[in-house]
Amino acid sequence: MKLTPEQKVHFDREGYLFFPGLFSSEETKTLVDAVPALYARREAYNVREKGSEAVRTNFAAHLYSEPFARLARHPRMVEPVEELLGEKLYMHQYKINGKMAFEGDVWQWHQDYGTWKNDDLMPEARAMNVAIFLDDVNEFNGPLMFIPGSHKEGVIEARHDLTTTSYPLWTLDNDLIRQLVARAGDKHGGIVSPQGPAGSMILFHSCLVHASTSNLSPWNRVSVYLSLCAVSNHIRRHKRPEYIAHRDFTSIKCLPDDCLLKNSPVDLPWKNGMPASALETSIELLTEAA
Repeated sequence: MKLTPEQKVHFDREGYLFFPGLFSSEETKTLVDAVPALYARREAYNVREKGSEAVRTNFAAHLYSEPFARLARHPRMVEPVEELLGEKLYMHQYKINGKMAFEGDVWQWHQDYGTWKNDDLMPEARAMNVAIFLDDVNEFNGPLMFIPGSHKEGVIEARHDLTTTSYPLWTLDNDLIRQLVARAGDKHGGIVSPQGPAGSMILFHSCLVHASTSNLSPWNRVSVYLSLCAVSNHIRRHKRPEYIAHRDFTSIKCLPDDCLLKNSPVDLPWKNGMPASALETSIELLTEAA
């Protein structure tokens, strides 16, 4: 999938692109149907909400689930990011975020690259997020919120929040958010929230400031978040477990466009269980980067 000149200009200015209904209902169903079995597993890669059995984030499904392994190699997702970054990509992180009805907690204001820089020593912001809706997203079920143009601020100083939710995050303070929102248009476009049907896709810059509210509605808001990084920009340390920050820097090879419907063959290295090495961490620099 190729981007138009207008889309490239919009991404440079705003920091994101939205593609409503990019994946068909049949394609999306193959992913939706696989989620309950993944969420039911009692594994380290399923992070649950504080005081709840509801899954907040499932990590690394592309390593043990066929439908999500195919999505990880889908050209509609990979090719636009390759075009914007000008390089082959590897999968830095793979999440299925489950903002479940009545139980889905907030994601505080943050930049994803802030975490990747501080925790993983990713050299530059040459990585991008792709969000794919598995449920319809509306104003009530905790949609993503962006501050347009905030990616142009570069890396913003953040604090490590270890207490607000069950997942630690490098977050931004309220005064700074007020300034960024005012600069982006305040009540007239200072915050935007792409909403649409299941199968919609968002690409957004790793420095774009974003957040989402809790889900008090009766509707789930499950989304897949794939973080794609330029191969030359791979992380330089393994401070976090491998199921969170991946260590295979092999470039992604795309499958055919109909891979979600034709069940294209994929490798599943963790099909028989996550290896013990995936839990090992180190604060040492990788040898080649030392």
